[in-house]
Amino acid sequence: MEQYEIYKDDGDTALAIGELEDAVMNYRKAVETEPSYFDGWHALTMACIKLGLFDEAIAAGETATRLEPNNQFGWTSLSLAYVRADRIEDAEAAGAKAKVISWGGKIKTDDI
Repeated sequence: MEQYEIYKDDGDTALAIGELEDAVMNYRKAVETEPSYFDGWHALTMACIKLGLFDEAIAAGETATRLEPNNQFGWTSLSLAYVRADRIEDAEAAGAKAKVISWGGKIKTDDI
């Protein structure tokens, strides 16, 4: 197991027992260690939403969707982050991309 995966697992454990700050810290370490790690960025997005760190959640979600533009979970999580930050138009656009993917469509990378 790679170090970034260990950080992610440690973040998941912290999240499971309600230690949100520790979860965020470990997810940050995971993506600092491996910047192309989608699962780390996605986990960071969700943990930041739970902590009310909406700007960081959005930044992490945007990174996740750039890494895997056809991942429905990435767009759905980014949409939620936008909603929590009261950026409804952005949330609707991200949600629409998630819906397109759910129908079997693809997102063009120049649309991101």
